[in-house]
Amino acid sequence: MKRTILMITVIAAAIMELIDTSIVNVALSYMSGNLGATLEDTSWVITAYAIANVIIIPITSFLSARIGRRNYYIGSVIMFTVFSLLCGQATNIWMLVICRFFQGMGGGALLSVSAAIVYELFPREKQNLASALFGVGIFVGPTIGPTLGGYITEHYSWPWIFYINVPIGIAVAVICSRLLGEPVIKPVVGRIDWTGILLLAAGVGSLQTVLERGETDDWFAANYIVVLTAIAVIGLSLFVWWELKVKSPVVNLRVLKSKNLSIAAALTFVSGIGLFSSVYLTPVFAQRLLGFTPTATGLLLLPGAVFAIGGLLITARLLQRGTPPVVMITLGMFLFIVFTWKMSRLDLDAGSGDFYIPLIWRAVGIAIITVPLSSLAISGLEPKDMPQGTALNNMMRQLGGSFGIAMVNTFLTRRGAVHRTDLLTHITAGNPQVAERLAGYTRYFIGKGSNSFDAQRQALGLLDAGVVRQSSALSFTDAYLLLGVIFLAGLPLLLLSSRKKGKKPVMAIADH
Repeated sequence: MKRTILMITVIAAAIMELIDTSIVNVALSYMSGNLGATLEDTSWVITAYAIANVIIIPITSFLSARIGRRNYYIGSVIMFTVFSLLCGQATNIWMLVICRFFQGMGGGALLSVSAAIVYELFPREKQNLASALFGVGIFVGPTIGPTLGGYITEHYSWPWIFYINVPIGIAVAVICSRLLGEPVIKPVVGRIDWTGILLLAAGVGSLQTVLERGETDDWFAANYIVVLTAIAVIGLSLFVWWELKVKSPVVNLRVLKSKNLSIAAALTFVSGIGLFSSVYLTPVFAQRLLGFTPTATGLLLLPGAVFAIGGLLITARLLQRGTPPVVMITLGMFLFIVFTWKMSRLDLDAGSGDFYIPLIWRAVGIAIITVPLSSLAISGLEPKDMPQGTALNNMMRQLGGSFGIAMVNTFLTRRGAVHRTDLLTHITAGNPQVAERLAGYTRYFIGKGSNSFDAQRQALGLLDAGVVRQSSALSFTDAYLLLGVIFLAGLPLLLLSSRKKGKKPVMAIADH
């Protein structure tokens, strides 16, 4: 009974952390108005959390070993909870940004350490079930974040998207203080690698900022983007060199000598692109272009989330019976590609019924990928290296999400401009359909009381708005196709993975 309570508790903590990666997305305009900030400044609320997450996740294994897993985990939960409360209390935008950063620092442990705890609670023969249960959190968190944030913001106020973390955080801290112990296998603790920590923070923090803010500030047209790009390249290069040289590295990059971990990390990066980018694209497409409410958008995602849980459990059973992870990953990636193709066929006349089936393919595809990728990642590692391998894999998912959202934002802007230019070539004075539509719009505005001149100007504005809306819709369908191409390009990596003949695939943390 105690094991079940602890497992539910740490999975709930991981879901809470992942929800907070996306819950604020739909509340930015409300925050902007309430705090008297520009939308560009308010977007740092997202950026700060993502930067902190990506910095802290790869060093959670080191910090857990140095401080003690129990102390580090409970301390992180308390930090996350306290700064969640302070986020809701923020009176200006930069106070909110700072609190979000420290909330993200606390949240890092809620993902990687929670995973290690769940795996340890299960015996070797049931490690695949542990992966499936934790996979529910990995999938459900980012999926329901925007929907939950939209509902809370619509019906209450934006601070409550942070306040809801407080009772959950308190419960997690209390339960873990009573039930959580130290790991069975205690890692060897060396000296604190301050140089590695500083290089990682500078390199990853700069890279994350460039990815999050590049499109907003026109990439290399902004001086600070140029400077941060240089810091990211130099900092990460020195970080890799230093970590391979030092005796007790903060991130043991030597575990990447495992071919399966390297391949799994690359595919986890790809799956992160798909998971977070599709969660970003679909609500924006449904709400901005089709006029769906946040609640209606959430209902679009709900059936897929239900099917995904079933997919995770079925995948775990198949892995336990000896189905190679490579087969399951291939199937999952293929289903995601089907989702992208279906979504690329939608237009401005699409209704809710057109979304359900494609989003189910998406959900099941990502779900089928999650557990086998965890299995593949640690299948060639020694037990002492598994926490580090898991942390690196989690970092790649978060980086993939950041890269994917930055990529699709840039892609949408540029493809929108291309489609607008193409559409405008057909809108000429000599085109009878254009002339007929303009005449109809003009008559409409005259009927509403406008004079002839104003009616013609308003008619041209309405026609231009239609062009913008259509070009935006086409850019979204192109973006879905781009995600499909990325998944297709990642499939050949599976051919490079190795599995010893005659052995069942190693389950996630199977040798823990």
